[in-house]
Amino acid sequence: MSGLILAVDTALGACSTAICAGSTVLAYRFEAMDRGHAEALAPMVEAVMAEAKLDFSALARLAVTVGPGTFTGQRVGLAFMRALRLALERPLTGVSSLAVMARAACEETGLAQAVALHDARREEVYLQSQKPGDSSSEPELVGFAAAMDMLRRLQTPFALAGTAAPRALAELGPAANWAHLSSIRAPDARFVAQLASQMEPSTMPVRPLYLRPADARLPGQAP
Repeated sequence: MSGLILAVDTALGACSTAICAGSTVLAYRFEAMDRGHAEALAPMVEAVMAEAKLDFSALARLAVTVGPGTFTGQRVGLAFMRALRLALERPLTGVSSLAVMARAACEETGLAQAVALHDARREEVYLQSQKPGDSSSEPELVGFAAAMDMLRRLQTPFALAGTAAPRALAELGPAANWAHLSSIRAPDARFVAQLASQMEPSTMPVRPLYLRPADARLPGQAP
């Protein structure tokens, strides 16, 4: 789809925003951070709009990562972009944070296949793979051991992305020369825009992606 896209990510360990027209990046900001996304996002969006010399009315579409992500970070980007969608009356596309990292790892390494693994604690990882031909698996929450079994079954070279990627490579061992560690540890808004541009615009509300039930429960609520 053509047209200018404003994309943002606040789901994990960074805050980023980009304005893209097709494959061309007109303006871009990326800052690694574990907290402070809410304070950083609006100034970053204003900065890229000013750099691109654009008014918000020039935007054709909006895009945001929907998760999985941190409890607070995941909501910051969604709330901001939902408000912008209502103000501008532009379609908003939600993209998996894992798919964004996998796509970025493919571009960095030049490989057609990548796996994003984000540490979900409790010996579990959030996992999604980018397959040859630009298709991808569904994001899922799996045990680290199960993730390793999946990686060992892959038959073609692949890139690893995400916070659990270094551990996964170490577990595979030096003999696994088909696995390549990328530098990608957090989503990047440029690839949020790239993935969103390949999806049809929708008027449906964008909702957060939760792969694990909330730990906190109301009194008397069944597990």
